[in-house]
Amino acid sequence: MEKLTHQEEELMLIIFQQGKGFIKDFIEKMPEPRPPYTTVASIVKNLKRKGYLTSIAYGNTYEYSPAIEESEYKSKYLSGVVRNYFENSYKEMVSFFVEKQKISADELKEIIQLIEKK
Repeated sequence: MEKLTHQEEELMLIIFQQGKGFIKDFIEKMPEPRPPYTTVASIVKNLKRKGYLTSIAYGNTYEYSPAIEESEYKSKYLSGVVRNYFENSYKEMVSFFVEKQKISADELKEIIQLIEKK
């Protein structure tokens, strides 16, 4: 699947939360100032072309829903980040967050406990 632009990803996260809906439904969930209908429709069209959305036609209106699970998207996205920025090493990624003080020792202990339980 093609990588998403920032706008596409923001909209896709709204669609994941909604589950399904019409363009006007997605616009209502967007923060102010909301983009014009035509802009959101164009983004939705791109998401469908890229394989992220499916649609059902009701006359000349379409209801859209995700073509993939949110967890699948997150997994693919995170794998790309790890591959491109952390030499394909999750250890390097965690080390980066530790060095930048974005993760505490307690949080690391929780992560270790989660790993040991699996």
